[in-house]
Amino acid sequence: MTEDFLHFIWKYGLFERAGMITDTGEEVQVIALGEHNTDAGPDFINARIKIGYTTWAGNVEIHLRSSDWTEHRHQSDKAYDNVILHVVHKHNQPVTRSSGEIIPSVELHFSHALFENYRLLLNHKDGLPCKNKIKQVDTFLFDLWLNSLVVERLQQKTQYITGLLDKLKNNWEEAFYISLARSFGFGLNAIPFEMLARSISWLHLSRHRTNLFQLEAILMGQAGFLDEAKLFSDYYSDLRKEYLHLKYKYSLKPVEKHLWKFLRLRPVNFPTIRIAQLVALLNNTEGLFSEVLACREITDLYPYFDVQTSFFWDSHYTFETASPRRIKTLGTDSFNNIVINTVVPFLFLYGRMHDREEIKERALDWLNRLPPEKNRITDRWEQYGIQLFSAFYSQGILQLVNTYCSRKRCLACSIGANIITSGDR
Repeated sequence: MTEDFLHFIWKYGLFERAGMITDTGEEVQVIALGEHNTDAGPDFINARIKIGYTTWAGNVEIHLRSSDWTEHRHQSDKAYDNVILHVVHKHNQPVTRSSGEIIPSVELHFSHALFENYRLLLNHKDGLPCKNKIKQVDTFLFDLWLNSLVVERLQQKTQYITGLLDKLKNNWEEAFYISLARSFGFGLNAIPFEMLARSISWLHLSRHRTNLFQLEAILMGQAGFLDEAKLFSDYYSDLRKEYLHLKYKYSLKPVEKHLWKFLRLRPVNFPTIRIAQLVALLNNTEGLFSEVLACREITDLYPYFDVQTSFFWDSHYTFETASPRRIKTLGTDSFNNIVINTVVPFLFLYGRMHDREEIKERALDWLNRLPPEKNRITDRWEQYGIQLFSAFYSQGILQLVNTYCSRKRCLACSIGANIITSGDR
């Protein structure tokens, strides 16, 4: 038995209400269960309980045993003085407020089958505890929960953006520029890319927006890739000369070159190529986030991301070595990844902060118009017979697995709660 499970039973009113008697022999009638409090203090607040002939309004505290009240030192904590009922699995001693006044305690009784259903989920060795029963869950409930999960995931992603905006005094263009650069790291090089963007502001960089060569000189130099004095090629030499001039002009300090990761990456994903692609994108836009905000349809984004690197990179993956000619465009998968993880969270947060519901809806609609992500987690769900129709679905599933399934938080999951309460008993 766990305290979390008792919280679940109380929250959803799954206990036997008839015959509830306090440790002092008074009848208990639950009028309002209260609101589940996940912060410090009593477990449920604003409950209404009739004890004997008196109706009380206040808080409810839940423990496995009555003695836990004393072990947690609630008897000397005034935050618990407004507890009107102490709910326990086993009553083994009376409890009091800080004044010494006794608080009524009552044992919670419920169907053993509920706990058995929960135990089976909790003890499942697979990463997806409910995989054998997931198909039994009502489609409407599943979709409703998925919608909540997507919003929850977006809210988590926007915490990073909110932090950026706070530091940048609500400069959305600068924050989007940094986030966009980070997204070009595609996980492995995300932090060096963010450091690169922070090393040269969008305000300074935008002054050279129309000059592809200068943009490349600044960002390649700031990444530490132009620190060699020896001549790799005329193009390298020209870039380096231009960078040294701009470095002095803006008093720039480059990122340390050793931070970039090349090992086990396909050449097309080398940071040098990704920087060259970022340069091409910046050269292809005027206002960054303002232009994204002006896009009504996801197809309106395509021209901004339909870029290719400068001619040098057609035959190179690094400055040091030539390679067979291949034009390095930003692929469809990369575009989808950037929209899912950067563009959509920015739109969603902007809509929320400016009370623009239509912009929030646009962000969710764009997720629905992108194909589902393909990875280890989504592949497994499809093996279990759950069809993922779009990135909206895959984002919801990723949130479900990472935040609930992998942590065995079945009690906090609508799917888990449904299986526990409606499974075979």
